[in-house]
Amino acid sequence: MRTTISITKRGSRYQARVNWYDNQDKRHQKSAGYFNRRKDAVATAERVRDELQEQLNPDLTEITLADYYQRWYQLYKEQGITRITQNRYKVIGNVLTKYFNKKKLKDVRKSDYQAFINWYGANHARDSVNKLNGAVKKMVSFALDDEIIRKDFTSNIQVISNKDRERKVEYLNQKETAVLMDAVKADLDPDHPVKYMILTALLTGMRKSEIQALTWNDLDFLHSTININKSWDEIEKAFKPTKTLSSRRVIPVNRELLKMLASLKANNSTMVFYSPEYDQVPTGNALNKALRFIMHQQAIAKQGFHFHSLRHVHVAYLLGQGVDVYAISKRLGHSDITITLKTYSYLIDEYKAKNDDLIVKKLQELI
Repeated sequence: MRTTISITKRGSRYQARVNWYDNQDKRHQKSAGYFNRRKDAVATAERVRDELQEQLNPDLTEITLADYYQRWYQLYKEQGITRITQNRYKVIGNVLTKYFNKKKLKDVRKSDYQAFINWYGANHARDSVNKLNGAVKKMVSFALDDEIIRKDFTSNIQVISNKDRERKVEYLNQKETAVLMDAVKADLDPDHPVKYMILTALLTGMRKSEIQALTWNDLDFLHSTININKSWDEIEKAFKPTKTLSSRRVIPVNRELLKMLASLKANNSTMVFYSPEYDQVPTGNALNKALRFIMHQQAIAKQGFHFHSLRHVHVAYLLGQGVDVYAISKRLGHSDITITLKTYSYLIDEYKAKNDDLIVKKLQELI
């Protein structure tokens, strides 16, 4: 396994990184930290490189499934993903350790893995099972490249889940959406940008972190578009990449929305939704608290409704207006229409039933 070190000067400090290349010659990076002196950066990078080389070239023939998963996660997944995603991978690792214990990876058969999926799926919703299965499938593909196993024991597995655990996201009907929209627009105050963010979510379907990250350069008032090219880490209070590469997109928006957002320029910040009161962009907790308060005022009761649910409301409204699912998928920043179909299947099924009735009615008119 080929490794190199790189030292880059960032301002007055030196950033040390170790680069390594997998079997497909794809480059990966591991940070070794920041240093005031170049020689300290070089020394630390060399030590990290040596440790990494030892980690990359062990005898893996007797490794357990759980240990290989941890190794795979640390080498290929841990860097460059959000804390939430990191936690999900760690939870999956704990589940694998609990079930398979010391079972060697090379000894896992398809029937063993199906039994594991049956066990896990008995108490989890389909989405959770799919995420776990997806992570293990990726891990197995690397195990095949490492020649630890000869066959993919995850292929053609039947995904089992507990339907009672399925969480159907509640959304607003068109009347409730109009009521919420009017309530938000009625009392807009540039000193409190939360309502502007709710309005933006309703009219764009953008993710919370994408809305939080908006700067004035991202808004094109001439062509009425928003350029979504980054997201916001509210813990680190810094920009981060979008969720996926396909999340980078330019979407058309209502000219009226941009006119309302223009009043926020009075806050004299490069961030569109900067809050003078808190000297930062409103957090998810602030958004959820404000949204629940407004909905309570308007007597709109939806259990479990939160800011991200506004993305579902946006999809529901577009579907109700007959907008094509492919166009909605691109607007949401999904890499594949199948993601949209899976995520919003409950909505699509409802509108399919309505359209089926309409089809029968229209065909009846021909008779």
